Amino acid sequence: MQVYNEFDLTEYNSYRLKSKCKTAYFPENEDDVVELYKTEKSFILLGSGHNLILSKDYYDTDFIIFNGNFNKVDVVTNLNVITAEAGASILNVSEIAEENGLTGVEFYYDIPSSVGGAVVMNAGTKEGETKNILKKVRYLDLRDMLVKEKINEELEFEYRNSMFQKQKNKVILKVWFQLTRGNPLDIRKIMDESKERRWSKQPREYPNSGSVFKRPPGKFVGPMLDELGLKGYTIGGAQVSKKHSGFIVNINHATGSDILNLIKHIQHKVKERFNLNLEVEQRII
Repeated sequence: MQVYNEFDLTEYNSYRLKSKCKTAYFPENEDDVVELYKTEKSFILLGSGHNLILSKDYYDTDFIIFNGNFNKVDVVTNLNVITAEAGASILNVSEIAEENGLTGVEFYYDIPSSVGGAVVMNAGTKEGETKNILKKVRYLDLRDMLVKEKINEELEFEYRNSMFQKQKNKVILKVWFQLTRGNPLDIRKIMDESKERRWSKQPREYPNSGSVFKRPPGKFVGPMLDELGLKGYTIGGAQVSKKHSGFIVNINHATGSDILNLIKHIQHKVKERFNLNLEVEQRII
């Protein structure tokens, strides 16, 4: 396990916000994770660094980071199952599925998330959600320090939500995905088309952390913000994307405060015009 003091988090969050933490731990396996939590339970857990906002310039707290580590992926061919450690990227999972002729996870392709993060937020697109393919989860329960497993039906999946968001005292360790057999050529076609759709609509020219808000029932965030004239609206170095208003981008050394202030402004305007409370999808640390 690698350990770093006064660790720079800038390259470990997709907004590229400048921030540091007291100590960063990079566990290599489940035993490392369990041993860390036996000594201290107040860690901040960071996955791929997407779908989150670092609100501080410095954290006098220790971080556990799953990014390029704790990322083993295996295929149980006879069961059409893929297992993945929490730090594995879901992009890698989708590519391994394609290589093995397994379908069901194509919507993961090009979504920047770790496996653990995808389960926590029930990551997905119009084509599918994590809850549709997840078979089982292995996790560490910090209340009694026991490693446990739960099946899909026990995980309280909702739109961009799961048991793991509601109960912060559980740390995902490993995931089982139940897939089906498919034609690799057809699978690759679906993956490429999905990626092309996202790249045509989403901002890629500036650092961002994906869609900022959960979609309200019967509404789409982007068109609402366009109607309010918020496309391109800027606070500090943070801007409502000119390509897709549902995204906030870092155009000029934005801080966490810039992004949070922009979010508050958007929420106020939406409440004022549409009488809707926009819920932030991204995790604020």
